[in-house]
Amino acid sequence: MGFKLIDLFCGAGGMSLGFSDKRFCGDFEPVLAVDNDAAAIATHKANFSGEAVCGNVEEWLKSADIPAADVVIGGPPCQGFSLLNKKRDGDARRALWEPYLDVVVRSGARIFVMENVTELMRSPELVAIRERAEKEGFRTSAEILNTANYGAPQTRKRTILIGWKPGAWTPEFPPLKTHAEPGTDSNLPRWRTVRDVIADLPVPVMTEIQGPAPLDLHIKRNPTAMSLKRYKAVPLGGNRFDLQRNAPDITPDCWIRKTSGGTDLFGRLWWDRPSVTIRTEFYKPEKGRYLHPDQHRPITHREAARLMGFPDDFRFCGSKVEVARQIGNAVPPPFAGVLGRLVSNMLAPMAKSA
Repeated sequence: MGFKLIDLFCGAGGMSLGFSDKRFCGDFEPVLAVDNDAAAIATHKANFSGEAVCGNVEEWLKSADIPAADVVIGGPPCQGFSLLNKKRDGDARRALWEPYLDVVVRSGARIFVMENVTELMRSPELVAIRERAEKEGFRTSAEILNTANYGAPQTRKRTILIGWKPGAWTPEFPPLKTHAEPGTDSNLPRWRTVRDVIADLPVPVMTEIQGPAPLDLHIKRNPTAMSLKRYKAVPLGGNRFDLQRNAPDITPDCWIRKTSGGTDLFGRLWWDRPSVTIRTEFYKPEKGRYLHPDQHRPITHREAARLMGFPDDFRFCGSKVEVARQIGNAVPPPFAGVLGRLVSNMLAPMAKSA
């Protein structure tokens, strides 16, 4: 039996997988997961032990029987950052990190790990979170980390806040990198790339979720003739500006008028780099750099799941849109596994002395 784990705002369970699966860490036993996304909770139930609850965390917390846990993990949604005002009187929308910390306290957890967007690092919200945690007896540390440095084939940057009670080892935080950017002076393995994780997949032929993994999520889209022409105008590593140069007659007027801005829109992935951040609408090339490196199509759900670091035997539940949302909102399991090993090392001395 491993250390007891609670995952709040759990989504599909990328963090739970990293902490509990032996391919990543394996030292933790999920005892509770909570999220308001029914499809994500179905996915969690299909892959993990312990209770999985679908509901609003604040409402659930009013009558919940919180199990004892060693660690609480999770990412309170970042919508709260739009509420960064000091006058919350009468505002029912309490920042969701507050019930998160309520569960930390009520579960008796000795450590918590909170994951969120990079903007958290520079926000008054982080100050408030740390002040509340320290009042509850936790020491805290926070850093912005790039998941590509920790074995995920994706350059996803996230703020990680860790809190621990005295008696656990003081963490070596941030954790030591496991992978290094090519060209840097390092003996570590290079960053994992798009080629490393999706090159073996065949051209997709199915249009619905069906069959055994890995082809169950290898979903083909049926683009219009115009979309296909646009895809063909974008070279390896190219983007909407290449579309404008190569085929101005089929470039949307709004893009022609916008001569500056992000370089990932309508972009094509590189084979020998990690992917960009996989978001919830990765199947729409106009949303980011989501075109396959050399096939004229956006990446499939299976390719996105692999680029997030999910193994093929992880079972997703829900519609195509619901599964895409779960993939894009997840924490890459290889990255979560590194955090899991850090937490396990902190808890081990306490377990031996108990």
